[in-house]
Amino acid sequence: MNSALLLESSDRVIAKAWADEDFKAALKADPKKALKSQGIEVPEDVTLNVFENSEKVFNLVLPRLPDLALAGEALDQSGGAARCGGCGGCGGGCGCSGCGGPCLCLCV
Repeated sequence: MNSALLLESSDRVIAKAWADEDFKAALKADPKKALKSQGIEVPEDVTLNVFENSEKVFNLVLPRLPDLALAGEALDQSGGAARCGGCGGCGGGCGCSGCGGPCLCLCV
């Protein structure tokens, strides 16, 4: 599945769910069908779960670990251009400390 497309669309989907209770209910009941109504196709073999946070419930989603071997190959092909700079590119908390080594930021 092209997870980048889903991530690009997620802000729009979340905003629609906040503004439209019927869409939110549909999204929670049948996420694939609700997304399809918004022009977002989810492959049949992909499972999609929708959870809603509340004051007392917070859902922490652990992203799939990227293939770091492939990331290393891309770094090698770039001549080491993607050097660590404290992971300032994403603003996320990858824990990188500006070591000068290849950045293995998992925020991408």
